[in-house]
Amino acid sequence: MRLLNAVTEELDYTRLTATYSRLGRIEYSPRLLFKIVLYGCSRGIYKTRELERACRENVNFMYLLEGHPAPDHNTIARFRREHLPYAVEDLLNQMVKQLVDHGEISFEESAVFIDGTKIEANANRYSFVWKTAVTKNQCKLGEKIARELPKQLEAFGTGITLPSQITVQRLKKLRKQLYAAKEARDLVFVYGKGHHKSGLQKAIETINSWLERLKRYNLDIHICGDRNNYSKTDPDATFMRMKEDHMKNGQLKPGYNVNVATVSEYIIGNYISADRTDTKTFIPFLEKLCRKHPVKRVVVDSGYESEENYHYVDGSEQLSLFVKPSNHEQKKKRKYKSDIGRRENMAYDEEKDEYTCAQGKKLQAVAVKKRKSETGYVQEVTVYECAGCKDCPVKEKCIRQKKTDKTSLEERVKRLNVSKYFIQQREAMEQKISTEEGILLRVNRSIQSEGVFAMIKEDMNFRRFLTRGNSNVMVEWYLVSMAYNLLKLHHKIQTGRWGKHLVVPTVA
Repeated sequence: MRLLNAVTEELDYTRLTATYSRLGRIEYSPRLLFKIVLYGCSRGIYKTRELERACRENVNFMYLLEGHPAPDHNTIARFRREHLPYAVEDLLNQMVKQLVDHGEISFEESAVFIDGTKIEANANRYSFVWKTAVTKNQCKLGEKIARELPKQLEAFGTGITLPSQITVQRLKKLRKQLYAAKEARDLVFVYGKGHHKSGLQKAIETINSWLERLKRYNLDIHICGDRNNYSKTDPDATFMRMKEDHMKNGQLKPGYNVNVATVSEYIIGNYISADRTDTKTFIPFLEKLCRKHPVKRVVVDSGYESEENYHYVDGSEQLSLFVKPSNHEQKKKRKYKSDIGRRENMAYDEEKDEYTCAQGKKLQAVAVKKRKSETGYVQEVTVYECAGCKDCPVKEKCIRQKKTDKTSLEERVKRLNVSKYFIQQREAMEQKISTEEGILLRVNRSIQSEGVFAMIKEDMNFRRFLTRGNSNVMVEWYLVSMAYNLLKLHHKIQTGRWGKHLVVPTVA
């Protein structure tokens, strides 16, 4: 508590104070409220009512309040919701700068370790909206409108012509014409039992219901954006698979993908995303870190490996990437080495640019095609094809047959889609991570990156967000990150590990 008080007293709260209105007075100092919220996170107290109770009963919270009365839980909630989103990242950067100035964080002696985890959102687990289902229902509704709209127009016998292409704008224009026809005929709409609705009233009500459904479908697709789904309770949350399956049924749950960057065992930056995979978060997160800190060595796990990420780091002069290839551990297994259908187990002639399979057949390059990823990256792939697969005795082991393949195994031939640039980068990375430096950084990645999530989830008991929305979730995680840094600093001081940046493994 005294260490937290000393560290937070050196922070500049100008940006946080600027979020308050100049009219009226500030009931509680933002500096005191920030201390209370931050110390609560370090003690595993996240709910505002529990923070209010702690301010009334806990002597440590009373010390941080400096003699002021305990704030109401609504005051704490408004502080986190309305003021911290604009200043919480700046406060973390100031704390990191303090640690750098005191020699506790070193970008030269250590490296930037990046890892991600999925944290469950505060949303109903059955409030999912799937983009595929919405698009399918939207197409079905369009077919229904095209089929039933002419019948609706014929029901009351007006001279309104049916448009060739039915859109939302055309439906609104058609509804306006129907209302004009209602005024011209001086009709009165009726409701309830015992009343007979006219054909014009039925047509207008039907078109209104169609417009409402189309409006809802368009809104759902707009909220999804690049995602496949979203939660109705928290539209910023995406349904994804969690490692912690407390429901024991393996179903998808709403959550956020939280990426954390650590240096010298301290959190220096965060990136919260709705993407289910880590490959697409690497580049934007790294760009964000490079704008704030002198990043040189970046160490990630195999979940971040992709050709686009290789290409991004390869084009930078100051960045050095250490990533374990996704097949690094699989290559050691006997099953992997004995699989004759894998490209890695085939002999390659660089001069002739051809592969040789286990039966001595040649796979020659027949085409070069380009693939475009979701992020816009263009990958060049060379297609190799074997001409002697007709009577091959090991065809079943060499060619993988999927259930969705319509072509029979006898008619198929062996093909390889190879990205030469990706293979070159992966082979170079295998040699890089096998050096003494690479082994040391890989050992520290598992200690520092995964140790952060272990401590936050187990010791700090933070496993689920309490607030909703991307901005509120960001505030929660940044507060947890700063509380973690203070706990780590206190632990290193108590154990005499001040100034240690990398853990050197001891060999028995």
